[in-house]
Amino acid sequence: MEQVQVQQHPLSIYFKIWTLLFILSGLSYMVDYLQFQGYLRWSLIIIFMLLKAGLIVAVFMHMVWERLAIIYAVLVPTLAIMVFIALMALEADYTFLSRLIYFGR
Repeated sequence: MEQVQVQQHPLSIYFKIWTLLFILSGLSYMVDYLQFQGYLRWSLIIIFMLLKAGLIVAVFMHMVWERLAIIYAVLVPTLAIMVFIALMALEADYTFLSRLIYFGR
């Protein structure tokens, strides 16, 4: 019988990431508790959300230990979609403002 080598990650990595996720979740709840308003509130919420999503994808979906080609296959389309969403949001603002100018209120 052949011996199959299996890569196994220490559990301490997962416990550290869980702890970090709980801390980031607590910080995102503190944004609401401290009643931040405006752009500060939304930027903090989005930053914490992206940090948590990045940690989950990197560690729990094992992207940290994958080859660079697989990482690019996942990240490049996701980043392209985010760029397209940003472009559509800018276009929507332009369309809305032009309608206000020409059709007025």
